[in-house]
Amino acid sequence: MSDVVAVIFVIAVLLALVSLILPLADRFALPNAMLLAGLGLVVGFALSALGHLPGMEVVGDLVSGLSMLGLSADAFLFLFLPPLLFTAALTIDVRLLYDELAAVLLLAVVAVVVATAVVGLALDAVTEIGLIACLLLGSIVATTDPAAVLSIFRDLGAPRRLTTLVAGESLFNDAAAIAIFTLLLDVLVGARDLNVWAGGLAFLIEFIGGVLVGHVFARLVCLLLNRMRNTPVAEITVSVSLAYLSYLIAEHYLGVSGVLSVVSAGLTFVVQGRPRIHTNTWKPLVHIWQQLDFWANSLIFLLTAILATRLLPAMGLVDLGLLLILVLAALVARAFVLYGLLPMLIQVKLTEPVGGGHKAVILWGGLRGAVTMVLALSISENPAVPTEVQDFVALLAIGYVFFTLFVAAPSLRPLMRLLGLDRLDPTELALRDRVMALSQTQIREQIAAVGRDYGFSPELVAKVAPEQPAGEQPEPSEDGEDEREAPIDQESGLRVGLLTLANREKELYLEHLADGTVSRRMVGHRMAIADRAIDRVKDSGVAGYEESARAEVILSPVFAFALWLHRRFGLTKPLARQVADRFESLLVSELVVRELRRFNRRAVRPVLGAKTSAALAELLAKRLQLVEDALAAVELQFPAFAESLRLLYLARAGLRLEETAYRRNLEESLISREVYNDLQRALDDRRLAVEQQPALDIGEGLNQMLRRVKIFERLDRSKIMFIARLLRPRFVLPGEEIVRFGERGNTMYFIATGTVEVRLPDQSIPLGPGEFFGELALLTKKPRTADVAALSYCHLMVLDGRDLRRLLRTDAALKQAIEATAEARLAQNPGGGAKAVTAPEESR
Repeated sequence: MSDVVAVIFVIAVLLALVSLILPLADRFALPNAMLLAGLGLVVGFALSALGHLPGMEVVGDLVSGLSMLGLSADAFLFLFLPPLLFTAALTIDVRLLYDELAAVLLLAVVAVVVATAVVGLALDAVTEIGLIACLLLGSIVATTDPAAVLSIFRDLGAPRRLTTLVAGESLFNDAAAIAIFTLLLDVLVGARDLNVWAGGLAFLIEFIGGVLVGHVFARLVCLLLNRMRNTPVAEITVSVSLAYLSYLIAEHYLGVSGVLSVVSAGLTFVVQGRPRIHTNTWKPLVHIWQQLDFWANSLIFLLTAILATRLLPAMGLVDLGLLLILVLAALVARAFVLYGLLPMLIQVKLTEPVGGGHKAVILWGGLRGAVTMVLALSISENPAVPTEVQDFVALLAIGYVFFTLFVAAPSLRPLMRLLGLDRLDPTELALRDRVMALSQTQIREQIAAVGRDYGFSPELVAKVAPEQPAGEQPEPSEDGEDEREAPIDQESGLRVGLLTLANREKELYLEHLADGTVSRRMVGHRMAIADRAIDRVKDSGVAGYEESARAEVILSPVFAFALWLHRRFGLTKPLARQVADRFESLLVSELVVRELRRFNRRAVRPVLGAKTSAALAELLAKRLQLVEDALAAVELQFPAFAESLRLLYLARAGLRLEETAYRRNLEESLISREVYNDLQRALDDRRLAVEQQPALDIGEGLNQMLRRVKIFERLDRSKIMFIARLLRPRFVLPGEEIVRFGERGNTMYFIATGTVEVRLPDQSIPLGPGEFFGELALLTKKPRTADVAALSYCHLMVLDGRDLRRLLRTDAALKQAIEATAEARLAQNPGGGAKAVTAPEESR
């Protein structure tokens, strides 16, 4: 058999064996990695035992194929790491990761450093292999595989933020560990001097450089996606190219972290590229990456386990003792992070509290997986590494991985049962019984209806769905509650109901996405908000949901930054984008909350009862009011934009209905496939036109804004230009306080657009476009006589006191108009000061 055929034969056999593992993993609820490693050991020992027996030609070909399959150290890293890391980045919720980013980065980097140091120092104290080799081993085992823990957390219904924290920590943990591994390996082989400060600086450069390279590559690929619309094969292919190129160029040509480059590219691709890819393409893309990840994981574990069959027989009592020290040191390092560092992060509000049971599962479930195996294999195949170091690192790293797979992994669920994390509480049990009873009643009714439609006798139907005896039928109480069901207290019922509503909210967003009425980018944003609401409800119940509703209408840090850019540098585009996104997000929220109110009446009330449903309805009404108030503030300032966005949603809904009608006509053979395809192409062209968010222009020139002010209407162009040089624009937000009672005033304000409210002790006076305020403090040289706050988004023009005096000296009519307005306002607010107002002379 030729070399190429032998290698293909080996890969095909290994993949066939791997495919048999999946049903067993599902059947016995065990991690795939555990069974893959076990299979690799069996295959390795079988091949070594049977390969030289007569009549075993097939086994001999497998043995020779495996020997030809031997990969170099670089090949393991360059071939297997990109799919492992890119897939992990694709499947994480980036918006939730952003919420936990500070905690994730701190935990990931500090956890790796702690694990590397603790393991390295512990082993160096009992061996003579050298500190660098021990630290190298520590960095290898510092990587974690969160798959088993995440699977259990999903089964337990753990907060989404907790699963995101674990997955995100693992993702950046791998990146930090490999960066440290690379530095230590260079020191070990003499390519770099041992210098803590230089090493730290090199780590920082590699870390930041890798993030930037991956981000730039992903942005370039996203630009290419605009030219690949409706070509799924090209879109998927360019994603594969992105993963490998970002790793190779960063690592090989630029000397920065290829691992972080892949992670950064994957996260950027999710945020920037996903909105550019059709939903029908994104799912296959993710499936293909999961397939590549599965193949890479499977081959890594099989090849490593087969390699282990050559190493494990040589393991003696000393090696077992070293492995025990390694296990204890790794657990101590992990415990320090979970029970020492994590509480500190909670204290400074960088992350939410984590329950003791969940911490125990994370501690014991810190499994080591494919990345640890790849690094161990790369050391065993690196000729620059001394043989004794190769054996030391490979043996202990693989032994530690096997310990986590064959000891820790099978005991995770028993640990969960011991901690009581798998048991339903009384509320959940009562809810289960109520849902079951309600479902059985509905199923009996539906089966009876099917029987009547098919003309089956009532006796035959009764054998499948017997009627519940009259004495056992539940009787509703006056408030609609089922008196025979186990009671659910109000607080628990509300918690369950709010979780139900939040999960239904996520489903509604996905339905809108499928209908084409909401963009994927906006759906991702709204889904993250719903996930945060779920976590807050799990932590704080009703108070958490109310906090989430308030947070929904509060301006984000990104919005605040865009506002700062506008005020500091006059940049309008970032702020316009944020205002437009805010309005669209609030509009989608308004639509979905209205749908949730109907869902509450239709589906939640029969399960949780009338009292709980009424309380949920009240919470939804409060949330809807907050959203409508925030929407009104935008519409008051930008009515044309608001109308165009609402029309856009109607147009999208119309296209969806039109597409449904075309499909129905095709299915009923009223039109041919050719006609349908032609109609669909025309529909796609129109859909492109309504996919884009309408532009919002918030940046009027000062000359235009000045023309809106009544007292400037009569001025000629030269005077307007003179005044424009004295003024500076200011954009304010709804609810923002512009002027405060009692403070010293040195500016006055002209309103170009929007509405403000002057709050006096006994009344409130709204002021709109063309009016001004703040002049009293300048003219009377007394403190402010009222509070002034924005009712909507406003464009103001600010005039300093010194410039006001210059302006009034040049135009007597303007001076008279401002003084007359000031006197009239003093008459409305007698406590504000003297009745006569004159502009003070400028001090010389």
